Amino acid sequence: MMLSRRSLHAALAGVACSNLMLGSRGAGAQPAPSAAEIRAIAKQAYVYGFPMVDNYRIQQAYFVDRPNPEFKAPWNHLFNTARVFTPEDRAIQTPNSDTPYSFLGMDLRAEPLVLTVPRIEAGRYFSIQFIDAYTFNFDYAGSRTTGNGGGSFLVAGPRWDGATPEGVSRVFRCETELGLAGYRTQLFGAHDLDAVRRIQAGYRAEPLSSFLNRPAPPAAPAIDFVQPLTPGQQRESLEFFRILNFVLRFCPTHPSEAELMASFARIGVGAGRGFDPASLSPATRAALEGGIADAWQDFEALRRRMDAGEVSSGELFGTRAFLRNNYLYRMAAAVIGIYGNSREEAVYPLYRTDADGAALHGGRRYTLRFAPDRMPPVNAFWSLTMYGLPDSLLVANPLNRYLLNSPMLPQFQRDPDGGLTFHIQHESPGPAREANWLPAPSGPFFLAMRLYWPQPAALDGSWRAPHLLRLG
Repeated sequence: MMLSRRSLHAALAGVACSNLMLGSRGAGAQPAPSAAEIRAIAKQAYVYGFPMVDNYRIQQAYFVDRPNPEFKAPWNHLFNTARVFTPEDRAIQTPNSDTPYSFLGMDLRAEPLVLTVPRIEAGRYFSIQFIDAYTFNFDYAGSRTTGNGGGSFLVAGPRWDGATPEGVSRVFRCETELGLAGYRTQLFGAHDLDAVRRIQAGYRAEPLSSFLNRPAPPAAPAIDFVQPLTPGQQRESLEFFRILNFVLRFCPTHPSEAELMASFARIGVGAGRGFDPASLSPATRAALEGGIADAWQDFEALRRRMDAGEVSSGELFGTRAFLRNNYLYRMAAAVIGIYGNSREEAVYPLYRTDADGAALHGGRRYTLRFAPDRMPPVNAFWSLTMYGLPDSLLVANPLNRYLLNSPMLPQFQRDPDGGLTFHIQHESPGPAREANWLPAPSGPFFLAMRLYWPQPAALDGSWRAPHLLRLG
């Protein structure tokens, strides 16, 4: 294809490549972006797209790549895991090891899905977290929102406009064509696994036509899924933008993002667009790579604010309306713990430093104490989980103990005043204290608390997580 004079001049100058020259050749054509503009747009597109690309990496492993050890089930087939996460599970960073999961990859292009849950006894927490391809938590079913009485719920994609069918108690709307339903079923201990399996056996997911016993509509076209990037590649490879263009095919543009998409188009980012890093000029590559580096600098600045207590994890996860298009928060949520819950469902006080601001390391010893009247305020349960760095995965240890949680309260050693002190270190604190020991790796680590179905005190700031104290 012949280039316009303006585009040819830009290409010769090394500021852009042919697939970035997106202005029309007629009157009013948009000029090719400068190197500075490419860098700025690339930063914004990377921040915007990181959660979507990382989400795609996980879902491709879970629902597409059958030889992958992380594969669960094909799209629209429910998969139950009657165990908790261990260090062997490596697809999701910062995994929850409190509740056995069930997973449903949702392809909503042809028709909605109906999810049916059985009646679950009072006192056992469960939830179904609905996540779209943007990684927004667009809604919930479960103990907090719909109760434990059971029922059928319909999940519809962006193009469905039908009426609520008979027998369906609630309709949930997903604004993307592909989505994820993540089920959590509370486990009270190893003795309780059979009870969880019985509950999971009662979970059911089926197309709306099957639920109504009607003929199915025409199937949606098969998707030629592209190979995802590894977590390391996502941090620096320009192939990132090619994957993002693929994911955007399943994400109708939200009205609030029309101008943003027009800006991204100037560097070749958009639904279904081609993006070939090999065709880029050296100057354009440098500008795009600089934009990615700038995005990570912004993330590190935000993480420092989180470490200082200026931003909480509860501000990072939620609906589109809650996040108000704060894409840096959405990126941070994906990096720190993708698929984290909205704050009404769970909050996550994080420990990346001790009370003196020093980074945590297994070569040191720490304590975390809850005063008798300052236990975490929850309607369901709470936990404290250990994660190694830099991968943010669970830590193997001789006890196979990856967390301490409220269902374990009867086995903990109480302080004389009725409080509770946990010991966080690599080596055993000794037989008398081992019941309260959370094993750490030999190197750097961080801790995540989880408060499921938090009470108002955990949300309004009247309860705060205690400091982590370094011994010696």
